Amino acid sequence: MKRAVRATLGVSLLAAASVCGSCGGGSGPTAPSLTSPVPGPAGGVCGVIGGANQVSLGIVNGTVCSSANTPVVLLNLRDKDGGPSGACSGTIIAPRAVLTAAHCLVGDTAAVRVYRGSGDQVAAASFHANPRYRANDSSSLDVGVIVTEQDLDRPIVPLLVSRDAQVGEQAVIAGWGKDESGIGTTLRAGTTSILVVGAVFLQTRHTTGTSGVCSGDSGGPLLLSEGGVWAVAGVTSATDTGAFCTEGANYFANVRNPDITAFILGLVPNASRR
Repeated sequence: MKRAVRATLGVSLLAAASVCGSCGGGSGPTAPSLTSPVPGPAGGVCGVIGGANQVSLGIVNGTVCSSANTPVVLLNLRDKDGGPSGACSGTIIAPRAVLTAAHCLVGDTAAVRVYRGSGDQVAAASFHANPRYRANDSSSLDVGVIVTEQDLDRPIVPLLVSRDAQVGEQAVIAGWGKDESGIGTTLRAGTTSILVVGAVFLQTRHTTGTSGVCSGDSGGPLLLSEGGVWAVAGVTSATDTGAFCTEGANYFANVRNPDITAFILGLVPNASRR
């Protein structure tokens, strides 16, 4: 799901409810109430992704961040004729590698350009959707990797592979998608907490007190702190919050899944890890 009018959120909004079955089963524990921002660098939540806070409000219920030196990039997708086919978000995990969602790289996507927040776009030399990705499949591995033709010259975010996410753990989400006013193509970050830890997906819930993802945030990171370092634990995949990204569940491909980890490291053996 790449086109803006189709919400750019992977396993698809219609199928998101079925994704719940792969996120731990049952109703799951209740997400704890978030009463304060996720602890992070002095710059606030945007400091986690390499920029200062600029404006209150954001991702949906988040903050607009400076994009001058961020590892969270905008992916401009092109079809075989060179025309735009949508936009997604991604995270730089090695000098020439970006982690994103598989659904951003299939269908009519024939080329990808990486926008780093400033300067020229960088063309992808190749891009790879996980071969186990299937649209509308609740067990699908919705991760993809983009390899660029040149160094991206931005900070690198490690993969969180040393431990599982924990229910109730606070997280940072980021992306270039729409906010609660429907405004997109601006880097935003927000805070949430882990509701369910499943073998394939991590699940959070967007409420009035936490942030959520929306169109264009697909492929962006869910970040957890490990040893004082923020690392990618999940990749934005789907939401059941509806077309206007109101309250509801958000789903992130679980980087800790062994098949997902093997896929990423098979393409990017020099990816940083925690």
